[in-house]
Amino acid sequence: MTLQGLIKQEQALYRSRHPKSFELFSKGAQQLSGVPMTWMRKWSGGFPLYLSEARGCKITDVDGNKYTDFCLGDTGAMTGHSPDAVVAAVQQRLGVKGGVTTMMPTEDAAAVSANLCKRFGPNFLWSFTLSATDANRAAIRIARYLTKRPKILVVSWCYHGSVDEAIAIRDPKSGKVVARPGNVGPPVELDKTTRVVEFNDLAAMELELSHRDVAVVLLEPAMTNMSVILPDTGYCAKVQEMARKYGSLMLWDETHTISAGPGGCIQAWKLDPDIVVIGKSIGSGIAAGTYGLRNDIGTRLTTASDVDLVDCGGIGGTLAGNALSLCAMRATLENVLTDDAFAKMLVLGRRFYEGCVNVIVKHQVPWSVVRLGARVEYCFTSPAPRNGSQAYRLANPLIEEWLHMFFANRGLLITPFHNMALCCPATTAADVDLHTQLFEAAVVELKTAATRQQELSRL
Repeated sequence: MTLQGLIKQEQALYRSRHPKSFELFSKGAQQLSGVPMTWMRKWSGGFPLYLSEARGCKITDVDGNKYTDFCLGDTGAMTGHSPDAVVAAVQQRLGVKGGVTTMMPTEDAAAVSANLCKRFGPNFLWSFTLSATDANRAAIRIARYLTKRPKILVVSWCYHGSVDEAIAIRDPKSGKVVARPGNVGPPVELDKTTRVVEFNDLAAMELELSHRDVAVVLLEPAMTNMSVILPDTGYCAKVQEMARKYGSLMLWDETHTISAGPGGCIQAWKLDPDIVVIGKSIGSGIAAGTYGLRNDIGTRLTTASDVDLVDCGGIGGTLAGNALSLCAMRATLENVLTDDAFAKMLVLGRRFYEGCVNVIVKHQVPWSVVRLGARVEYCFTSPAPRNGSQAYRLANPLIEEWLHMFFANRGLLITPFHNMALCCPATTAADVDLHTQLFEAAVVELKTAATRQQELSRL
């Protein structure tokens, strides 16, 4: 059977197992793309699974199918779904205390800020948003104001949310900075706002910074959206050094790389940022984000006489820093994403990684696996890509489509955008071993199909 045949086989099984999900999707005509948010279409079976219940690392869909969840809201639920401590805190905020958004601060903000300083460094001033996207937008504006420079620098195929300046790549033929394929309505040509280099290319980084028009270097310490791509030894430290040499600020976006440990890669790798951004997981899935400015940078901003940080200066929004978000962040940081929780998650991340490696070696498939703490991803190529352009070029959408359906039809979910799996505090060794068993079964089925196809081609 061909790969296309395997895909059709799994599609038929997917459709038969999820009739209520299909019915609900079919009724979504008044929603753009049939779903409340367009990326929810990104499920290999042709329609999304509809949620009934979720707790810890387990999900039940509206058809009653149960899943072990390694997608975890693509990091938003890295805490596990609805952790008890957060549920209790949110219920108290909503019920006993009341007040979701009042335009008044709560004491939770100070507790969250102190916790973030323990994780990312003591010398930061924090401000709160509703997402990491919002935090990145604010940080970029602040960096432009402080440096009086127009551009930002990112790496090709990065992802920092729906930030206009960051949805850019360097065209491999012309070398020009252009919009990433599929970018919806970019407001200006991207080379006017952005410089782009490949991840792990220090020579290109220095060349672009040498123009001295970059306000801020916006990077993840390890790429996570176009496969997990780890930095070369010393890369992150050298990037920081170059940024400061040429007068640019250094922003590390830890929204996904918090999987490396309690303080993300900044703590684990002893990085020294000017600005930190994080979102998603620190609110256990409740809309939350934050950016931290190094004290001297924040003080320059708050004491400036020509900026409006209170009303219409382009920073913040009415719901940002609301009581419910801060309540959820405090409960998450103090009671869920603790040092002990990460210790367990990191062990399970290694177990997941080793299980994948053992299957790949045993069955001699030319794939690779990369781990960033509690986050693991495999690529259908070997060696693993070193930058986003390689990952994009070497992707295999057909195998990915089939594999995701294969897992879903057997009660396991990984992130639908790529092959990312994440362990949360509720994940167990048995959950990880289930993935290893299904991963091996998938590899065997693919190899068997390939062998049969080769035999047929000889007839």
